[in-house]
Amino acid sequence: MQILAMDINRENYELGLPCIEKAGVAHKIDFREGPALPVLDALLEDEANHGTFDFVFVDADKDNYLNYHERLMKLVKVGGLLGYDNTLWNGSVVLPADAPMRKYIRYYRDFVLDLNKALAADQRVEICQLPVGDGITLCRRAK
Repeated sequence: MQILAMDINRENYELGLPCIEKAGVAHKIDFREGPALPVLDALLEDEANHGTFDFVFVDADKDNYLNYHERLMKLVKVGGLLGYDNTLWNGSVVLPADAPMRKYIRYYRDFVLDLNKALAADQRVEICQLPVGDGITLCRRAK
């Protein structure tokens, strides 16, 4: 088993590195620093990577969630899982558009709503939204 971990900031990876090393699994993690879309695009260039991922968890820039989804659907195998964090977005997804919200909540709200609508309509996945924390949506790739 191999884990590909991506983050825009290496400090986030290094924060957890002592625990990773203590667990003896550092050799199983391939960390890539930087934006995820170029890394995903590079993976997609090699068709040997298509359909090889068992599980993907996305907690990144919400304005790119749909871009991630389209790429990840090619990388995750049929029967594999995709997880999207923050799909309830502080409860804002159920509020009227004119409800008072913090600026950053309002800014990303539409991106999260677009993702939720797209996942609900995507016939390639079966979805389950978990109301844990700020919401996690699990997608099982069915096609």
